[in-house]
Amino acid sequence: MIRDAVGVGVAVGGYGVAFGAASISAGFSPAQTSVSSLLTFTGGTQFAIAGVIAGGGTAAAALGSGYLLGARNTLYALRLKPVLGVRGWRRAVGALVTIDESTAMALGQANPGLSRLAFWWTAGAVYFFWNLATVLGALGAQALGDPRRFGLDAAVPAAFLALLAPRLRARAVPDNARDVSRGAGAVPRQTAAVPRRVALVGAIIAVALIPVTPPGVPVLAACLSLAVVIDIRPLRRRP
Repeated sequence: MIRDAVGVGVAVGGYGVAFGAASISAGFSPAQTSVSSLLTFTGGTQFAIAGVIAGGGTAAAALGSGYLLGARNTLYALRLKPVLGVRGWRRAVGALVTIDESTAMALGQANPGLSRLAFWWTAGAVYFFWNLATVLGALGAQALGDPRRFGLDAAVPAAFLALLAPRLRARAVPDNARDVSRGAGAVPRQTAAVPRRVALVGAIIAVALIPVTPPGVPVLAACLSLAVVIDIRPLRRRP
């Protein structure tokens, strides 16, 4: 299990290089980029903030986009609270490192003891490699000069596409969290269309608003696609 946790840390941490480069291209300094990974530590949120700022959006729009993407970690924390049983300052540390990977590894174990061990090993491994890669990406991008000369300004959309692609290709959902941690299975055929519908509706909303709204607003508005898809599905089931 520890070997799996470290493997997850190495694999996920590699994305930190892309974030470091993207943050520099958005105008942040290496120090600001590093602090973002140290204190925020959720890739989707960090990429969203860098992307909105790079596009000329306001701080409010950037933080709003980041908050919406990171809100799922709150649900993870509620699920993990009885498993981890942490108190005091350890609770704050646990909240910081409650992410997709640490949650999946924790919920995929046979007993609470192993769950706690998997959570902390995975969280520590991802945290270490993500922050190391962030520093390397930021310093590398700064040394190269203008990121646009090397196409590094496209790092944010490229990273988001890399995160999105597996969800759009999903076919069958794992029977339990253990399968998730092992990478087995994906979304069931009857529900596989839901992520695609959300992505399609979100893309339509964003494209329609880009010409008429400030940067960042289309991203926030695209989140309405989730509510639209969820609201439509029950209506289709009614006789």
